Amino acid sequence: MSVKLKISALSCKRNLLKFLLMKPIIASLASVFLFITTTTAQIIPVKNALQTDIARVVNDFPNGFKNITGEEIKTYPQSVEYNSRIQPKESNECKVIKHSSAVKEIFSWEAEMLRTDDFEAAEKKFRSVYNSIQHLSADVNGTKLVFKADYKKPSEAVKFTTIVFDAADKHPDMKHLKIALMLETEMLEWVIKIQVYEKEREDNERGRQID
Repeated sequence: MSVKLKISALSCKRNLLKFLLMKPIIASLASVFLFITTTTAQIIPVKNALQTDIARVVNDFPNGFKNITGEEIKTYPQSVEYNSRIQPKESNECKVIKHSSAVKEIFSWEAEMLRTDDFEAAEKKFRSVYNSIQHLSADVNGTKLVFKADYKKPSEAVKFTTIVFDAADKHPDMKHLKIALMLETEMLEWVIKIQVYEKEREDNERGRQID
């Protein structure tokens, strides 16, 4: 056997030995990488775009939505409507509404998510939006809020279905802050809307007495 062949054979044996020695290390590193990837996926929830947008709206609630209020678009006797600077990708239109009040200015945010004459399509979208809002997490003045509500299945025979989310179970002082998901009929179409608003008082709370 020539000197070159001997050297080549010796080199191949050394490379094989290195590979055999490195194989357990490579397998261990692969296992660690898989564990980290799997654990991270389990621990860190991924928000979808709609959740992120609604959370940003809720964050600006204490400011009367002033940071997300755009130009004025319509004026009515009891309210003024403005363009919203936050518009979920799937929405048809979004607006901030200033409502007239003898006590204080009241603001709400509204997004139209769907308009269709197909009830099955509306019902499917309604459930999808509900899933996005359920357990939505948002920060209000340093307080973490998690919004929840039981699901209500719409019926074609019922022209108005509303699900109201709040975080009152953990933060009673925030009981007036609501997120509403609505499915209603307008003319011959089904319309899905989301609203973020302040409810002045609960149904079982007494209003201001008049002497």
